[in-house]
Amino acid sequence: MHTKKRKILFLGETYRADAITWIKGLQEFGDFEILTWELKSPSTGFVNRLSRILEYCGAVFNIKKLINAKQPDMVIAERTTSYGFLAALSGVKPFAIAQQGITDLWPENSLLFPVKKMIQNYAFRKATLIHAWGTVMTFSMKKAHVDMNKVLVLPKGVDINIFKNEAQKTENIHAIVTRSLLAEYRHSTILKAFGILHEKGIDFKLTIVGSGQQLAALKELAKRLHIADQVNFTGRIPNDKLPELLHQANLYISMPITEGVSASLFEAMAADCYPIVTDVLGNQSWITHRENGQLIAVDDKEMLARELIWAFENKEYREQVIIKNRKFVEEKANYAINMKIIADRYHELITNYKVN
Repeated sequence: MHTKKRKILFLGETYRADAITWIKGLQEFGDFEILTWELKSPSTGFVNRLSRILEYCGAVFNIKKLINAKQPDMVIAERTTSYGFLAALSGVKPFAIAQQGITDLWPENSLLFPVKKMIQNYAFRKATLIHAWGTVMTFSMKKAHVDMNKVLVLPKGVDINIFKNEAQKTENIHAIVTRSLLAEYRHSTILKAFGILHEKGIDFKLTIVGSGQQLAALKELAKRLHIADQVNFTGRIPNDKLPELLHQANLYISMPITEGVSASLFEAMAADCYPIVTDVLGNQSWITHRENGQLIAVDDKEMLARELIWAFENKEYREQVIIKNRKFVEEKANYAINMKIIADRYHELITNYKVN
């Protein structure tokens, strides 16, 4: 038992589902007190982005002020190119940083790319522990000559008790999409594929969870495709409402142009939703085409429509996959097991730094 409650300062956006899981897991399985700090300026629009950059420039001063007042035992941060760099400058040891995608150096055509690369290399060098939520994230780390002894390859996992599905699934197609409504998640491709299903006279329901810049345009597209009555845009929902929506659906669809390790995919697999996702590196780590889901070429609405029909017609196969995927999540992406490992590692790091 730890006599005094240890404190961790989390640097990152606390509203994100990933961050909520990370924080909650450390409180639950490590008995940590969690302090948080995040940038307040939104990242949408030119003026906001400019404000955010200016805020970022003064961030170290504000973080150090918080550290002096609260004396955390450790700092953790998401994204190696932003909050991870701030963690490296914070002066607190030990500190852990987490890469969020297959690389955080994104987009590659960004004017800030060389700066991001320098910042990331510095954060990698200084970090005590680096999180790769899956093997797919280690490729770019190796390319950046990261000391792989510092890397912990383990997903945070999902709470299999919350996502355990005992509801009776519908016989018709009821698909769900749970990614933010941003252009890179290609919701428009999904809607167009369902437009093809509509033209073929196939009945369906489509639930699109979340909010984002694309909402108005996507609602308009659904109208143009004459499927607005079959598409439910829920907007942003509280995290605890998501399991219920997943339980009602039988297919999970995610069409991003790039992917790291998707907690949304694990949640869907735990909730007995059959996964249909893009054929990109991050998804290939978990899904093999027509073995435990389906892989779709990026932006290929015709292929998505075809594969949706194939999945719907092969009910027996789908049911076997659902059982297999649930077992996989229980064994490899179980939040209770994985977050206990992560919390124990943090305690060990803090103890080592106190001794030394």
